[in-house]
Amino acid sequence: MKENYSLKKNVSAWRNAVNGYHGTMLASYTTKWSIPKGRHLQRAVHNLRVTILCGFVTVLVLRGTIGTGTFASLRGDPVDHSVRSLGQGQSSSEPRRVLSATTEQQDEKDPEPESRDVPYSLGAAISDWDSQRTLWIQRNPGMRTNSRGRDRILLVTGSQPKPCDNPVGDHLLLKSLKNKLDYCRLHDIDIFYNMAHLDHEMAGFWAKLPLLRKLMLAHPEVEWMWWMDSDAMFTDMVFELPMAKYRDVNMVLHGFDEMIYTQKSWVGLNTGSFLFRNCQWSLDLLDAWAPMGPKGTVREEAGKELTATLAGRPAFEADDQSALIYLLLTQKRRWAPKVFLENQYYLHGYWVILVERFEAMMAQHHPGSYGDDRWPFVTHFVGCKPCGSYGDYAVERCVAQMERAFNFGDNQVLELYGFQHRTLSTHKLRRLRNDTSDPLGLRLAAAQGPGSPPRPS
Repeated sequence: MKENYSLKKNVSAWRNAVNGYHGTMLASYTTKWSIPKGRHLQRAVHNLRVTILCGFVTVLVLRGTIGTGTFASLRGDPVDHSVRSLGQGQSSSEPRRVLSATTEQQDEKDPEPESRDVPYSLGAAISDWDSQRTLWIQRNPGMRTNSRGRDRILLVTGSQPKPCDNPVGDHLLLKSLKNKLDYCRLHDIDIFYNMAHLDHEMAGFWAKLPLLRKLMLAHPEVEWMWWMDSDAMFTDMVFELPMAKYRDVNMVLHGFDEMIYTQKSWVGLNTGSFLFRNCQWSLDLLDAWAPMGPKGTVREEAGKELTATLAGRPAFEADDQSALIYLLLTQKRRWAPKVFLENQYYLHGYWVILVERFEAMMAQHHPGSYGDDRWPFVTHFVGCKPCGSYGDYAVERCVAQMERAFNFGDNQVLELYGFQHRTLSTHKLRRLRNDTSDPLGLRLAAAQGPGSPPRPS
């Protein structure tokens, strides 16, 4: 009896000191000594409820940490997942691209546009650039040509310094850059990718002008600057520019003389992809072109003049394309003789009339010969704005067709290595040929005969 009383006393002390799971274990252990069966059942039910609640909380925590749909998205296409989120709009709880959480130092704002009494200038006036450049080339004779002995071309492109509104935009910019790198590598063309605003007054459409001027002056060895928008892609990786055709001109754009000089159309040419010779004439054109571009009142007033002059132009601030057409119309004698409006191939191909026919092109034609609607040289996604939050076309359509255009061009690169995209709508590949011990097709083993020692290299 004394031992039984002592054990009950100890159990009572333990129960007062211990709770939760351990209390449950002790309670079950000592039930035969002191706990009635009904109370034991009640405690077991209570503990079961606590266990279920803890499990539920754990699931919620893991779901919030890992993210809903993460495992599903790993099995699918990450671009497709981003497209859906972009099309549906980002929720307020989604981090607005964690990188922008640095918020660009929220106190960092662009300076207010200056009120000017004199026209805007891109820089110090230069009137003898041809002489300066000729002298520099004489002192550096091997710099003017590339490894093929041709005049140097510098492809210039770029994108905004900040992240896109949605990751799919950055992903497409990366693919667009990869596309341009492939073409430049295949044709021995230099490339410059810009992500800086060199002049905040010349933002937006106009950012290319100060950049081109800086590059012309910094690279006298380059004969041609080739501007290409970030939303334009090469879709004929074999086609080469007919540079001999442009021997006597200084600027080449996709356009039509009749639309410019007769119809005065604001879409008579396109500045999304154009060639610009590194010479005094080009510097003079930039000086005449730029004064319509500064942000604020100047750009707004210039936009009104452009809308009044050019057929079909909506009312909005001045853009570089309309301003160039305006110069060609109002100062035709000065500029038009050195501007070549190319329409024999697509230096700029409007994507809407091309992308749905890629499969037919692959079945009927081949790259390298045309550059036109049979196999477009450049496909330009005008109006898509994949990096922005708005555009003239549905986001899903733009992204899907940009993927197809990239894969269409990428196939021409991958074929060199024995692969091709399964379809133009997927990143997945299929093998075109098996590996061989004679990858160069030299048939050395057959020429040497069986048992012959290998020829010295």
